Amino acid sequence: MTGTTTASAPLPAHGRTHELHRVAALSDRLGSGRGGALLITAEPGLGRTALLARAAHDFTAGPVLCPRTAPAESRVPYSGVHALLCAAAGRTATQPATVLTEGMAAAGLWELLPGIAAGAPLLVCVDDAHLWDAPSRAALGFAARRSDTLPGIGLLLSVAHTRALDPDFSGLPVLRLDALDDGAATALLEDLTGRAATPAVREALLSEAEGHPALLTALVARLSPDQLRGHRPLPRPLADGAALLRTFGRQLTPLPAGTRLLLLLASAAHEADPEGPGAGRVLAAARAAGLDPAALGPAEAAGIAHGEGDRIVFATPLLRRTVYEGAPPSRRRAAHELLASVTDRERHRLGRLFHLALAADAPAGPLAAALAAAATAPGAGPSAPSGPQRSAALARAAELTPHENARVARLTAAAEYALLAGRPGKARELLTGARDTTVHEVVRARAEFVDGVLALRDGPVADAYQALLVAAAHLAPYDPPRARSARLAAMEAAWAAGDAAACLTALADPPPTAGEAPGPGTTGPRATDDETTGVETTDDATAADETTGDYRRGLRAALDGRPREARAPLRRVLEHTRDDDDPTRLILAGVAALVLGDLAAACRANARALALTRSRGIDALAPQVLEHLAYAELRAGLHARARAHAQEGLRAAHRAGQRNLAAHQHAILAMVASVEDTPEAVAAHARAALETAGPHGLVQAATLATWASARTDLCHGRALEAAARLGPLTRPGPQRGHFAVRMLAVPCFVEAAVLTGRRAEARAAVDAYAAWAAHGTDPQAPAQLARCRALLSAPGDTDALYALALDRHEAADSTFERARTHLLYGKWLRRQRRPGEAKYRLRDALVAFERCGAAPWADQTRAELRATGEAPAPAPAGNLRRLTPQQLRIARCVAEGATNREVALRLSVSPRTVDHHLRNVFALLGVRSRTELSRLVARTEGADAPAHPAGPTPY
Repeated sequence: MTGTTTASAPLPAHGRTHELHRVAALSDRLGSGRGGALLITAEPGLGRTALLARAAHDFTAGPVLCPRTAPAESRVPYSGVHALLCAAAGRTATQPATVLTEGMAAAGLWELLPGIAAGAPLLVCVDDAHLWDAPSRAALGFAARRSDTLPGIGLLLSVAHTRALDPDFSGLPVLRLDALDDGAATALLEDLTGRAATPAVREALLSEAEGHPALLTALVARLSPDQLRGHRPLPRPLADGAALLRTFGRQLTPLPAGTRLLLLLASAAHEADPEGPGAGRVLAAARAAGLDPAALGPAEAAGIAHGEGDRIVFATPLLRRTVYEGAPPSRRRAAHELLASVTDRERHRLGRLFHLALAADAPAGPLAAALAAAATAPGAGPSAPSGPQRSAALARAAELTPHENARVARLTAAAEYALLAGRPGKARELLTGARDTTVHEVVRARAEFVDGVLALRDGPVADAYQALLVAAAHLAPYDPPRARSARLAAMEAAWAAGDAAACLTALADPPPTAGEAPGPGTTGPRATDDETTGVETTDDATAADETTGDYRRGLRAALDGRPREARAPLRRVLEHTRDDDDPTRLILAGVAALVLGDLAAACRANARALALTRSRGIDALAPQVLEHLAYAELRAGLHARARAHAQEGLRAAHRAGQRNLAAHQHAILAMVASVEDTPEAVAAHARAALETAGPHGLVQAATLATWASARTDLCHGRALEAAARLGPLTRPGPQRGHFAVRMLAVPCFVEAAVLTGRRAEARAAVDAYAAWAAHGTDPQAPAQLARCRALLSAPGDTDALYALALDRHEAADSTFERARTHLLYGKWLRRQRRPGEAKYRLRDALVAFERCGAAPWADQTRAELRATGEAPAPAPAGNLRRLTPQQLRIARCVAEGATNREVALRLSVSPRTVDHHLRNVFALLGVRSRTELSRLVARTEGADAPAHPAGPTPY
């Protein structure tokens, strides 16, 4: 027990502002004559020791005691208190030996501290307090809980995060240190490197350190200037055993040898099965090594690992890695041999082979082939190997493979599984080992395919497009199914880039290869891996996939301006996938439905794809499915659902390292915010989308983000700005809007152009829109076309055109667009000096905007109503904007003091309905009681504002 948890933790200046304020507040209490305590808890390497050192350095009001004890003293009763008294030697007449009697009570330290302070402010900093002996911990916790009664005396304690809830320290105010966020970690890295690290090196360091300042410091220390600048390759692994031991090893050193061996077995078991085998297998290996199962006890006492059901769980992944990487290679191999000996060869074939492979110290072709076969064997369900396990096993098989073709093929397969598991960084690392080698064309093509998919999700889509087309050309003679997948992925890249011609190129039928019949009946090989070459050979033929064939033909016809020819194959795609359980084919069905204008079918297909993706844990596919579902819901006018799925997709994309999909989700959220939220929220999402869309060439995301900004301008009376944004967006040609989105934005442009006097441009846009609407690809287009014509019509025709638009809205079922038509109609009626009719239309618009949560548009409608002489109900203020109209009415009733039953009677609903809505109100507003809700309503709406309209307001 040394009082430190890391070798050289930096002072917590970056990302620790809140924590420093909490510690400074404790120091201020002591300076003012009051006592206090604070318990700091964190994982190893996050700066507990550094924060205590900073607190001791900054405390100038009086003395600071930092007691330290040796590891061997942790079983000596009161050794911790003795260390504290020794640190205070000379400040009290009482000698340590005279108070450390066998019967000393827990209150003894609390009684001793005032004498040590001698009337001056005193700060006691105890690092790793959980490692003190039990009686000393009890005395320390007793004194800390009663520190308010100790004038000018403060106790600043630190414990491992697993020990924060120990009874000895219960009841203390807790300050938890979390890993540094990206901004703080980047700032620390810039300080450590003097801004010398290249972007790629910086990203690798930040990813490996996982926000741990001490580990980041250790990693930087082991790199040369040439490595920081990218002139030389980084060491692999970046965080090796030496770096991990320097950072976290002090916690392991005091453990008995038997405990360290048990931990090594547990960490070695994790290497072969990332999901973690049962502790029974680990304990069986421990018994084979002559270990007592009670050997885990010291590790549990130190907060390093603990038993959890039938598993041994490490406190943090970095501690587990430290145990494994810090052990000598010979001991790691011995641990894997022990684990292999107790692993059933039939039930856990992959695990056993993996342990044998990790125990091998030289290339072994047969073992590598057996391991690769087990890793790629089909299987599903809870007992099936996970993606990370398959990837790690294939990577190890590649290391043991003596033949270059097979080695690269297995590395590529490992990268594919890593990509499917949502670990693109690992996939790129594996592909690095597959480059710059002389291998067969198809082996190289598979690596190019995975590389292209990585770029498609997180890189310039133009690069992805070219890489995928090259891969498809090289794969076609050997692996037609994968070649078709590469072409579809290339089409996806071209679509994101807004390049219709490139989409057609990717969708075109490739020329038949030797031995392959042309046309939709083309046959292709089934893969069988050859150990010496790694090249797949043909041993039977399969029919081309009907779904993808119809999808390619239908989409090609649609993009080529032949919508009638596109309908039949795209309808067949929907029929093929009606009961399909393949998420990737369901995504194609969702796209087909959107092209057909069947928005409900698009939502259904993507919702089913999401359910299947979740049930199977396909992490890498989730962001794409969520983006397609959110976009379909956005097109259907289901803004609340689109927002929920886009927010989930954004989180999933960030977890999976898929920045391109994150940009698309931000663009969708900007579109939703242009309906529901403030201009600031729209700008934030649009800016986030464009930050990636610009350098990566994501024209669709950029078009949606720009459209969202323009729609917000239009909502807030900035028609000039809206027209300026939308003009270039809605015209065809290069450097314009996305070919699949620009027509959807035309109604907004027509409205803005009419308001700004650009009627000729508006008429040209309406003519193009009418031709597009005739294809039936958007069910809302007929109503919006009539609305656009009403905006441009002569006064005598306007009423009939608005009436036609409203009639067509009934078929399209879009509350928001129908409300916009009512609003525009009401505005026109008011300007025609027909206020009575205008009020009728504007009231309908207001109710509809409130129903769909379009608060900014409802505000604009209220302003129009006031211009007619009517005083509409006040708009909800502040956070109340987040509530639906019904939730807002209930909140206002509760703010008046009404019970749930009284609210139910007033609004003609059931008490259960009131209770349900009120729980949601509490969650949305972040309040915990009716009193807090009343205060919030009063604060945001004003004391004299009506708390509730007279009676229920009908929709």
